[in-house]
Amino acid sequence: MLGRFLEFSVETPDIGASLEFYGKLGFSQADVGDAWHHPYAVVTDGRICIGLHQHSLGAPQLTFVKPDLLKHFDALERLGLEFEFRRLGNNVFNEVGWRDPSGHLIRLVEARTFSPGKRLTTDHSACGYFLEIVLPSQNIEDSKCFWERLGFVGMDEPGTRLPHVCCTSDTINIGLYDPAELPDAALLFDADDIP
Repeated sequence: MLGRFLEFSVETPDIGASLEFYGKLGFSQADVGDAWHHPYAVVTDGRICIGLHQHSLGAPQLTFVKPDLLKHFDALERLGLEFEFRRLGNNVFNEVGWRDPSGHLIRLVEARTFSPGKRLTTDHSACGYFLEIVLPSQNIEDSKCFWERLGFVGMDEPGTRLPHVCCTSDTINIGLYDPAELPDAALLFDADDIP
């Protein structure tokens, strides 16, 4: 339903400083296109791509790619989504956005905004192996149902250090957590040697 996961989009006041920061963590820079009118860069560890936007986004966003988005918009409307924005037409870069039950913004764009990186998924950063995007959720069951309507499969993970629900797809895992444990959207990595 959503298409392929593209990036975890974050706001940055300084693209250069952000690139330097992620470079020190072992991320590589991807080649970006000209879809956005603001300064933009992408870094990747081979499993997760982080879009750095020198533009006001507010909170982080989950960005997915759906080719021929204009043709698929009716199906999205039938899901009962309440759109925050929609830019649709024959002469624009088509994109729509809406929020999940906990207020996290999901953006769907018609095409990639950067070239796929050349890194292998086994080439980890200093952060370790990327596991999932963490989304705090006030009502985990409602959020699980929401993500399942979008094509994810929700699985309870009660035996982990922080019990949560993992919503998985073929391109990304989203972990739904109690906000008392993890209050902000984040990226979760597994590192054998934290020091």
